[in-house]
Amino acid sequence: MDTIEFHPIGTIHTPFKDPKGAPIQPRRSGGSKGTIVIHDKFVDGLKDLDGFSHIVLLFYFHRSEGYKLRVIPFLDDVERGLFATRAPRRPNQIGLSVVQLERIEGNILHIKNVDMLDGTPLLDIKPYVHAFDNEESVRIGWLENKSHIAKNTRADKRFEE
Repeated sequence: MDTIEFHPIGTIHTPFKDPKGAPIQPRRSGGSKGTIVIHDKFVDGLKDLDGFSHIVLLFYFHRSEGYKLRVIPFLDDVERGLFATRAPRRPNQIGLSVVQLERIEGNILHIKNVDMLDGTPLLDIKPYVHAFDNEESVRIGWLENKSHIAKNTRADKRFEE
């Protein structure tokens, strides 16, 4: 299989028009709010989603081009392997974020803690289930002594060239 084709189910709208200054992770976004406009033919799939406080969004990094297998990630000044980072320039420009679902009005989802750029194509939505998705004992590799600085870190232009 050489080709995989995806079609957006909607569009994510956020206050972030430019990669520089955007949050680097949802939980560190300062409560930034956004909306998702779901295409009409997928609205029926939203049934029962309003019972979940958080959702997992799979989306396309539409403003990201190319990739390098070694990068200097946000929060660090050391070159790392791409797959040991959450850098946006990837072989398959797919992003993943867990956001808070505030409410649903028809085909519009109101969300909180957004970290993606305005106009981001949404590929899929899944409910976040703490019992399924939260591991109690994890290792976080090179981020072990860096995660505390993520709170005030915003994206710069390092992945735009």
